[in-house]
Amino acid sequence: MSHPVSSRPAPRPDAELETALAAVETRLAALGDALRECDSAGIDLHATELHRALATAVDHFSHAARGGAVPQALRHRLASASGQVAAQRESLARATAALDRAIDVLMPRDSGLYSTFGAGERSGRGGSIVA
Repeated sequence: MSHPVSSRPAPRPDAELETALAAVETRLAALGDALRECDSAGIDLHATELHRALATAVDHFSHAARGGAVPQALRHRLASASGQVAAQRESLARATAALDRAIDVLMPRDSGLYSTFGAGERSGRGGSIVA
């Protein structure tokens, strides 16, 4: 009994790298759109998907690099994607710092106006009055 032979050729390593890198680029673009739209749910979703796509791409590129089979054009695209990830990370860090400053202005941490005891600082002594 003979087994049917697949008519599809085995995927080329370059094609696997291209697919993995295209997924990273697509996820980067989607995350960038969500960031511009201030879509917190989208940011969370696309950041998770980007993380997965990056892990897959790193795995494919590492395997291909061990065999010395990473085309120069794909190396450049991977470096560009890495730069975009770094830029988005820096943008998020700046936005987070700005938000932290705004929160500090609205709700000062060490203002002395409020304490764990309520309005105004209270001494650590008991609340009884001595006559």
